Amino acid sequence: MQIHNIKRKTKNKKSVSVGRGGTRGKTSGRGTKGQNARAGHKKRPELRDIIKKIPKLRGRGRNSNLSINDKPIVVNLNVIERDLKDGVVITPSLLVSSGILSKYKGKNPVVKILASGEITKKITISGCKVSATAKEKIEKAGGSVK
Repeated sequence: MQIHNIKRKTKNKKSVSVGRGGTRGKTSGRGTKGQNARAGHKKRPELRDIIKKIPKLRGRGRNSNLSINDKPIVVNLNVIERDLKDGVVITPSLLVSSGILSKYKGKNPVVKILASGEITKKITISGCKVSATAKEKIEKAGGSVK
């Protein structure tokens, strides 16, 4: 046996016919004309257009400069002088129960006591924020701030 007598184990596949009778001739399965028939055609997936219309979550939106924490509700010393007794311990729950404040979002509010007005009663304040001048006036009247 010589090299020119060697026969293939498997026959060559029949070459695909080109043209109207072939399977991949003329338009090569792309139909006729248009965007899809062109070379390098890329159609945008419909889902991507839908996704791109959804707004992105960036920052905290329109109110990005507002604090996340609740703002304290202000109570002045003249209100405490008028409505509460001498020697009482002032807490946010006491202010709610005495009717000076109301609950905020179902809870006792954050309270800040400011120095508007004078105070003569000995009071103790706990669980509230107090301004520096209000603290000064309370301690001058014989009270204390915890």
